[in-house]
Amino acid sequence: MAASILKLGIPKGSLEASTVELFQRAGWKISLSSRNYFPSIDDPEISCSLVRAQEMARYVEMGVLDAGLTGIDWVLENNSDVEIISDLVYSKASNRKARWVLAVPGDSQINTIEDCKGKRISTELVEFTKRYFGERGIPVEVEFSWGATEAKVVEGLVDGIVEITETGSTIKAHGLKIIHTLLETNTKLIANKKAFADAWKKSKIQQIALLLNGALNADSMVGLKMNIKEEKLDEVCSILPSITAPTIARLHNSNWVSAETVINESVVREIIPKLIALGADGIVEYPLNKIVSKKDAAG
Repeated sequence: MAASILKLGIPKGSLEASTVELFQRAGWKISLSSRNYFPSIDDPEISCSLVRAQEMARYVEMGVLDAGLTGIDWVLENNSDVEIISDLVYSKASNRKARWVLAVPGDSQINTIEDCKGKRISTELVEFTKRYFGERGIPVEVEFSWGATEAKVVEGLVDGIVEITETGSTIKAHGLKIIHTLLETNTKLIANKKAFADAWKKSKIQQIALLLNGALNADSMVGLKMNIKEEKLDEVCSILPSITAPTIARLHNSNWVSAETVINESVVREIIPKLIALGADGIVEYPLNKIVSKKDAAG
């Protein structure tokens, strides 16, 4: 048993599987069980709890958890006083941030947020929505939605909804129009302020942030390695993208060198034929787990 333990919240629900996968790529194996809310992790210095993203910030603020992963939307909804450690954008669909938007029926006379004066709005993000309209002096009635939020406005139960979306396609498929964006959100690593003031816990949280970001940096990136004649080196380097510069190593007793770089996977298919045309040989493409930079270290 470790002398010190960091209590870490893993978001239960839509982010659960992708969070476990991200930790795996960062170097931690988390094992889930359908029978309990306390996943095991192969690090004796961390204990995990499964917590709904909507409740994570509240438990972190209370100190029930030292740190956790949740959206900035739920931090704002709970008006939680927590330490924001790091951005973690890891949607499988894209790297775009999700948006909380105001949507109304396609044929509605409501075309601006100001037109919502005196209207009824349904949302899961109740407190933030109330504050948002209140700060703009627009009186509305905001009610909590237990789900199927789009259906409420389609059926005429409410005048509009505030709902989360990435592309807006589901909202539009219900015949609704988006008239305003209230908030852009993405996943954050957050920490209890007292825990982050503790030297050991701060160091452990920073370690997690650094390696999670390193795993995210490696998304869609691959390593590319090849042999090239020294006389062609400058031409090859001119078309070879890299984070800083390609790594070059001289081959033993030869006028050939080895060049290695990290590039976006999407450009490999364009670059390899050009490299072959320049005389490159033995080209190897390989996957990456992490790309760690100083900028990813939490302050």
